[in-house]
Amino acid sequence: MIPYKDENPTELTPVVTVGIILTNVVAWLFVQGAGAPEPLARSVCQLGLIPGEVLKTVPPGTAVPLGPGLQCVLTADPHWWTLLTSMFMHGGWLHIIGNMWFLWVFGNNIEDSMGHARFVVFYLLCGVAAAATQILVDPGSRVPMVGASGAISGIMGGYILLYPRVRVHTLVTLGFFITTVTLPAYVMLGYWFVLQLLLGAATAVSRAQGGVAVWAHVGGFVAGLVLIKVFANAEYLERRRGGVLILPRDA
Repeated sequence: MIPYKDENPTELTPVVTVGIILTNVVAWLFVQGAGAPEPLARSVCQLGLIPGEVLKTVPPGTAVPLGPGLQCVLTADPHWWTLLTSMFMHGGWLHIIGNMWFLWVFGNNIEDSMGHARFVVFYLLCGVAAAATQILVDPGSRVPMVGASGAISGIMGGYILLYPRVRVHTLVTLGFFITTVTLPAYVMLGYWFVLQLLLGAATAVSRAQGGVAVWAHVGGFVAGLVLIKVFANAEYLERRRGGVLILPRDA
């Protein structure tokens, strides 16, 4: 299911949401070379998060193949800053387009619920929590992790708690057949979260390496559920039209 719009008007101009999208696009075009093999590999190695490198569970000098003639060589430096930089890197055109699409659909409402400055902190904290979850689940991984999806998962966690009954218009593909359905946010986002849990369980059983960092999605989503109660501004929520207020007046 791919959401393409929601029935949840905003009052604040989503300057931070747009700014995050532009930052990711600029990084993709000018740091990652719009997916050209060498700059993409270099950016993923230098700015992507490698759990085994951060925790020093993989020996320095270990080579990680990224494609024909391309590889990462792990260093002795833990590269803690990649907890932040990794959430602005991507692995391909579909990766960044998909992430930015989800960010646009849901991010503006979360920014509207807390204000611009709080939203910046909320977004970054969700991204760090997502990365930390993936590290804890697979501390010996030597595969670089990149993408904004962990932080965006936090936005989705906050959204399902604040606006569970808001209608979300969604594309559904059934083979070659494509249709649209309108679902409450709790159904669409709840389905997505359960899918991440199932994929994570399947990955744990098969012990597969690489692919999608689904536990980062889970960690980000849970962080969003927890942090939204701290960051959401009750005054902003009360003046919104169509939202579902869940916080007390003095929150």
